[in-house]
Amino acid sequence: MTSLTSRRALFTAGGLGGLAVLAPSVAFADEAAELKDPVYEAATVAELLAVRPEKVPAGTLVRVAGYAAAGDGGGMLVRWDAESAAAVNGGTVLGSGAKGRWLQVHRGVGDFRTFGVFDDKKPADAALDAMVNDPSIHRIEAHTDLLFVKRHKYLRSDLELDFGGRTVRTDGIEKAGYDDPFAAVLFFQGKVTDQTVTAALTADMPELSDVFEVGDSSKFEVGQWWKAEVNKLSGAWERELQKLVQVTQIVDGARIRVNYLNGWELKAGRTITWTRVEPVTRVHVRNMVFTGAGADQYTGSHPVAYEYATWCDVSGIDATGTFWPVVMRRWCTHFQTRSCSLKNPTSVTWGGAGYLTQQIYCLYGHVADCHTSNARHLNDWTASAYGLVENCHGDGDDQGPFVTHGQYEHDLVYTGNSGLMTFANSGAAWGSAAKRITVRRHVCSWFVARVKVTDLTLEDVRVIRKASLAGSGMIWVNADGVQLRGCSADDRLIISQASNRSARPNVIEGCDFTIAAGTEIVQANVTAPVHLVRSVLSNLDGNAFNGTGELHLVDTELRGKEGGAPLPVAASTVRVRGGRLSGTGLKLTAKADQRISVGGGAVIEGTNAAKALLSRADGPGAVRWELRDYRGSTGDAGTAHIAVESGRNLYSAVGLRLSGGRLTLAGPGFGDGSYLQHTACVEEGVARAVPADGPRVQTGGNLLL
Repeated sequence: MTSLTSRRALFTAGGLGGLAVLAPSVAFADEAAELKDPVYEAATVAELLAVRPEKVPAGTLVRVAGYAAAGDGGGMLVRWDAESAAAVNGGTVLGSGAKGRWLQVHRGVGDFRTFGVFDDKKPADAALDAMVNDPSIHRIEAHTDLLFVKRHKYLRSDLELDFGGRTVRTDGIEKAGYDDPFAAVLFFQGKVTDQTVTAALTADMPELSDVFEVGDSSKFEVGQWWKAEVNKLSGAWERELQKLVQVTQIVDGARIRVNYLNGWELKAGRTITWTRVEPVTRVHVRNMVFTGAGADQYTGSHPVAYEYATWCDVSGIDATGTFWPVVMRRWCTHFQTRSCSLKNPTSVTWGGAGYLTQQIYCLYGHVADCHTSNARHLNDWTASAYGLVENCHGDGDDQGPFVTHGQYEHDLVYTGNSGLMTFANSGAAWGSAAKRITVRRHVCSWFVARVKVTDLTLEDVRVIRKASLAGSGMIWVNADGVQLRGCSADDRLIISQASNRSARPNVIEGCDFTIAAGTEIVQANVTAPVHLVRSVLSNLDGNAFNGTGELHLVDTELRGKEGGAPLPVAASTVRVRGGRLSGTGLKLTAKADQRISVGGGAVIEGTNAAKALLSRADGPGAVRWELRDYRGSTGDAGTAHIAVESGRNLYSAVGLRLSGGRLTLAGPGFGDGSYLQHTACVEEGVARAVPADGPRVQTGGNLLL
């Protein structure tokens, strides 16, 4: 072995084929010290590569001061490997010839500058490929703006790409294929193996089950990842189960436990197909300003996509002018998308385009502190579950920042966001179904969950109409376990029913709504009971409660528009307890048998266009009137507190306090099969039109003042 003294002499004397350009970087006080590999210096990569390599000792270390110039940020430490034939990449592997390479010595952190990439004039694609495909690199950093003209697909894990807040441009990027939202600049995709297992359920599998029948559990191992997919229902793409799950336990010879509580019941006979996946894991993308290119699905660009990925996070991407979603995910589990934004995507009408983030078949996602301007969707859950969206805001929001697709999403929570919302609204082909969605402290111009959304919960949701968006100012919900608390809408409330899965009551409590003229409040397809509790409905003018399910008004105030019509009600039972009806009234449609119960200190006052506060239409149904303990008052002499003039009526009024106006209980309304009991009431200044007492009519025992 050459001694340190003689070796240094050779270097400094111009020996060993040009290594005289190198000088030891360390001065040694003890010339006899044993040090095999002193570190030498070169100013630039070009200077390093100019050295004749044939006599450079193996293992020689050189500190390169810069890539193109000393101090330009592209400096690195390299080691000479005389036997290496690794592909030269201009950064981590330097050299020429068949073998002999300068190999970058690093601590697992890659830097574009060490590949001679210092700005966005030169494509950085080759450098990116070299670093991502180097398993010794766990972190890639950008310290300058970059240009990418390729769409990269990778299969690797345990990597962080931090762009340091620099701008990534994609001018002139290669064309994508048809309808390919995964043609991102960075696409990380796990491996789908050819190992599949198909098993039919021998018994019903209730929701919130994490133990699955698989036929033969010996084909599974704890820790493996599998995509689980149940066979289709009637719709073209309708499935209740599409998730990437991990095996956590082999329960017995035929069953496994996975890390997912199933959100939908699966009936005996349904078939689940299991496909083993080797996901990419813990690949994170951070801190990028992204400028999209192109204007269509072929030329447009977007930064990040994941498929079959776990624990892969994205944060700090500020994108402009993208086509497909900024962050596209499918078959992903456990992830965060934080502090990302999108402004002015190139399309908000092409299917799937113009999103900030879309998640398909995803579990355990957290989207937070994100923002969009003039985009289509900020966040889309498709066939996804157990996700949280918080402090996200969409302006220029007419296309709907917050949506679910309607492929059996479940257990999603939104907190502290703003922007238009519409759930499960993509069509029957996917099922139009979602379950247990909760929205808290939300402000928007439109909220619609009109299809098969079960057990929807809204808390402090404020819907405010804006003149530029027709139909805004509306809350529209499905009467299948829906519950609203502290919500408001300033144009309309619509309650319809598309499903009947929930045992939870439909409750609207502590809310206020301004109702537009000519709109239904409860649509005819509602057969479930609806409870309006301590709420206020204003601007009423003939707005119909057309559902046949029970209608419960508890301590609720209905305020009519001046000169407006009474409210048609088709509910099988109408129950008014407490509250106030002011300047409006209820008119039973009598298309079928109905029951109306009023009491609990309710107040019914004012007048309306029909001059009748409680009345019925001339329909075939029998109406059962149960009137107790309410106060009626009107300043209009022609207005009837109660008007019953036709049909079959089973009428009982006890303990009413009526002031002004009229009481119209006409003979034609109390023929065969009817009865009339009106007693123990206080009537002050009330003009009476009632039939004579008889076997089925009693109108005595009242205090008439």
